[in-house]
Amino acid sequence: MSDLIIDPEAAYIHITTNNTIEGSQFRDFPLTTVPLIGDMTSDLLSRKLEFNKFTMFYASAQKNLGPAGATVVVMHEDMLKDCVNTIPAILNYKTYAQNNSLYNTPPVHSIYMMKLVLEWVNQQGGIAEIEKMNIQKANLLYDVIDSSGGFYKGIIEKPFRSMMNITWRMIDEKLEKLFVQESEFHGFDGLAGHRSVRGLRASAYNAVPYQACKDLAEFMIDFQKRKG
Repeated sequence: MSDLIIDPEAAYIHITTNNTIEGSQFRDFPLTTVPLIGDMTSDLLSRKLEFNKFTMFYASAQKNLGPAGATVVVMHEDMLKDCVNTIPAILNYKTYAQNNSLYNTPPVHSIYMMKLVLEWVNQQGGIAEIEKMNIQKANLLYDVIDSSGGFYKGIIEKPFRSMMNITWRMIDEKLEKLFVQESEFHGFDGLAGHRSVRGLRASAYNAVPYQACKDLAEFMIDFQKRKG
């Protein structure tokens, strides 16, 4: 982060705090003289974040907040004042701020489900406890990758690995496809990596229980014993 060159004349700096495709995650954030905007869609509620460094951040709800259909936007009042009036009202954040987010008919089901999710997070002990569990879940899989002797190869450098999206490769795509096929037979789903990077990816969002990650880790160990 210290090597980041920021143009002081920039209108804003935008970062995505967690990269779901490649499996990387920002551990810290820059102190900037221009507005810092963050897309926190895939890791909001999953860990403690330095919100005070951001002028604005947002997250759509299909990862940790709830089902798709709603987006949370948090914006500093000074930035809200700068919203121009030359864009359509329905696309202007001022419109929603002035109308208590009820300018048009809201996605009631998605918002209600988000309410239930937020209550569930509190019941778990809040963000601090959720973060502890997410670290444990991710470490179950990273420990298998790191102790496999190269059979599984992590894609991202250790300090920047995502807790939400664990990614790895294997010796060739043929073995990766076999891994996916066998994993589906054993009840796992969606372990093929994103089509733009391929490889393998396990998403461990808040709703994924510890036991599911433990079961996957055990499957990975067993697969290596049989195919390694």
